[in-house]
Amino acid sequence: MVKDLVCGMEVDEKKPAATAAYQGKTYFFCAPGCKATFLKTPEKYVKSEKSGKGCCA
Repeated sequence: MVKDLVCGMEVDEKKPAATAAYQGKTYFFCAPGCKATFLKTPEKYVKSEKSGKGCCA
């Protein structure tokens, strides 16, 4: 299981609702809407992943 960076839900990486590649890494999403949100400002979510603070901190 991996975390959807947009909403925080746990996603089964074997059966995600959506995926997106950014800077050579694949991200997994619970729904196409989360993927669309991520793609608008991916650096916001990738930055929060690296800091460990989550999307809304």
